[in-house]
Amino acid sequence: MDWHIYGHDWAVNLLRAHAAGGSLRHAYLLAGPEGVGRRTLATRFAQALNCTNPPEPGAFCGECRECRQIGALAHPDLSLLAPTEGHKDILIDQVRGLQHTLALAPYAAKYRIALIPDFQLANPQAANALLKTLEEPPERVVMLLTADALEPLLPTIISRCEVIRLRPAAITDAAAYLQSEKKLSPEQAGLLAHLTSGRIGAAIRLADDPDALAKRREHLETFLELLSAPRQDRFKLAERLAKPSDIARANAGEVIPLWLSFWRDVFVRASGADLPLVNLDLEPQVDQVAVMVSPPAARALVIVHEEALDQLDANANVRLLLEALMLRWPFLSPIAK
Repeated sequence: MDWHIYGHDWAVNLLRAHAAGGSLRHAYLLAGPEGVGRRTLATRFAQALNCTNPPEPGAFCGECRECRQIGALAHPDLSLLAPTEGHKDILIDQVRGLQHTLALAPYAAKYRIALIPDFQLANPQAANALLKTLEEPPERVVMLLTADALEPLLPTIISRCEVIRLRPAAITDAAAYLQSEKKLSPEQAGLLAHLTSGRIGAAIRLADDPDALAKRREHLETFLELLSAPRQDRFKLAERLAKPSDIARANAGEVIPLWLSFWRDVFVRASGADLPLVNLDLEPQVDQVAVMVSPPAARALVIVHEEALDQLDANANVRLLLEALMLRWPFLSPIAK
């Protein structure tokens, strides 16, 4: 069965060779931005390692029990480690539980697989605990870690893994793939390729979720209206987003990256940089704002929105954070739709 991984042929070929019996490592670290295909590639590799009826060495059939259960992340020899409900970090107790499981012989498959997506979410105690397993791996265990970047991880973790860096596809290539595989129009494929900066997995999720696209457009249209609105109107939006309190952080985490992407586009246009826009469908509005905002001011707005995301992760008060951001927005002439 084809791995159905676009744009990472070299990584697929490497892992196929390892699955076929050539230099299998005990741990792999797949690094790259969210939506680039890290988890999909790790899952395909796990299937290739444990397929009972491979059509050729390093491949998998996709039909045997092992392939189907691993593809559904429901195999008894597959351990998935992720933050538990109510926590944003992977905790040391979870790692200790995983270590206990990995010490057991595989129940049905050839290898026990430990899949740890977004390992950058592991707190320092959990990361140090996992290091012991990486240093002294049990037999017939393969650990598959993913992370959005290598920099936040312990160097000792990185050095004990086979590192595979995944990068987004070129926007034109991503658009062509979406037209071919998802049967999208050139305009829709181009928009999704720009919105996701060539991250195929993220683009496919958006293509399959028209409500998310409509919500994005609604958030940005509200944002554009507020750039020419008085302060009290802006603060009313902050108040709405901060209620109810149990989803306030999620609300802010949804809109701040959208605002950031728009200011990034404005900075690109204001500075004359030869870079593609993210919000391709709002190009006229980006151009209007870029005329009214200087490059240094646009750059400053990008920075404060990036800092706001860090503060959001650090449990800042959501309403105060949103209001502080809005105070940094310029007051502009009405922007034509």
